[in-house]
Amino acid sequence: MKEVYDFLKKCKTYYLATVDGDQPRVRPFGTVDMFEDKLYIQTGKVKNVSKQMQANPKIEICAFDDGEWIRVAATAVRDDRVEVKQHMLDAYPNLQKMYKADDDNTEVLYLKDATATIYSFAATPRVIVNP
Repeated sequence: MKEVYDFLKKCKTYYLATVDGDQPRVRPFGTVDMFEDKLYIQTGKVKNVSKQMQANPKIEICAFDDGEWIRVAATAVRDDRVEVKQHMLDAYPNLQKMYKADDDNTEVLYLKDATATIYSFAATPRVIVNP
């Protein structure tokens, strides 16, 4: 997943898709972190995106940079450990104004059963699988 992390980090903004009932929802995200060899994202538990991932944890991520794009399909799994939350907040100090590792709102989720595909117009797609 390091290649996926590097791609998303380079893009800075990626788009996260969730399901809200029978309606897809897509929004820009910018947080991505590696902890214990797992790819993590971050949000707040009070947000609709969090509620959608708890109701249906299947997500997709899409990002584009320099003629290549990535699609990641995964299951988002909440990790309530303080140390992983702090790791994310250390990687994004600007979030520390809104979130604390020990508050009841900060949520970090790792991507389980992730399949990422990196595409371009000039090369064969590369598939990266992480169980």
